[in-house]
Amino acid sequence: MSTHKAFASQADLEEKKVTFEQLSEHAWAYTAEGDPNTGIVIGDDAVLVADTQATPAMAADVIRRIREVTDKPIKYVVLTHYHAVRVLGASAYQPQQILASQDTLDLIVERGEQDKASEIGRFPRLFRNVETVPAGLTWPTITFSGKLTLRMGKLEVQLLQLGRGHTKGDTVVWLPGERTLLSGDLVEFDATPYAGDAYFSDWPKTLDNLAALKPLALVPGRGPALKGEAQVQRGLEVTKAFISDVWASVQVGAAAGKDLKTVYRDTYDKLKPKYGSWVIFDHCMPFDVTRAYDEATQYRDPRIWTAQRDIEMWKSLEG
Repeated sequence: MSTHKAFASQADLEEKKVTFEQLSEHAWAYTAEGDPNTGIVIGDDAVLVADTQATPAMAADVIRRIREVTDKPIKYVVLTHYHAVRVLGASAYQPQQILASQDTLDLIVERGEQDKASEIGRFPRLFRNVETVPAGLTWPTITFSGKLTLRMGKLEVQLLQLGRGHTKGDTVVWLPGERTLLSGDLVEFDATPYAGDAYFSDWPKTLDNLAALKPLALVPGRGPALKGEAQVQRGLEVTKAFISDVWASVQVGAAAGKDLKTVYRDTYDKLKPKYGSWVIFDHCMPFDVTRAYDEATQYRDPRIWTAQRDIEMWKSLEG
């Protein structure tokens, strides 16, 4: 392994090509070659946007694409979870309501400021024009636990909490009438799951709960939109395999009394051949293994990442 890796994704400067495509009668996917995706639902009378992009400047491109296909008002923004890269673009949409799970709101209250500083440091390219983000955090106007059903004219839209995984607040958007799912970062495809705030022991079961819906189309958190039952199933399977492989390797190392750095090296070397080609593999692995080691040893709940903790962790594992 190289000992001179640039911190997180600071060396990642290449622009990504955006794809905007219709997945079902009412659902669209805004994807960008492994950058964070946005899911869009165009109802009878309004538009819902799930995950906002990292800044209002980046959200403007999503809005431009929406306006190419509809002039209906963007009434709802859904936060699938609390991460800054998903929520700080919200103000651009001027939505009537910002929806999130109560668990997500709790995380914003507890660690939103630290997470924002941490993520901006990790991903400069995604936070270009960060000065366009209004002061303060993005606050939900409506929260729920378990399930919330919206009626967008005749269209039924369900917001569901199907278990903890990427975070404790994870929410999916489900269109039961057309079996289309906007998964947030619970599912990734050709992109490495970020698990720094995850629940490794819960995530695989949560993915089984998603699979039980039998989606025909799925917008993952990163990577291309998944179309057809077979492709959706593949997306669920590879995400589950990665999480399970990290967790198994870390549990073995922790049970043997190995320190974090040794467990990190072992796990990186085990997973690199299978997953090393996925987007942001080198970015995610130190955070993922650190969280898994925490969970396997003494921290049931994820510790807060600060900009300072990020750098210290990176130096200790990659320095």
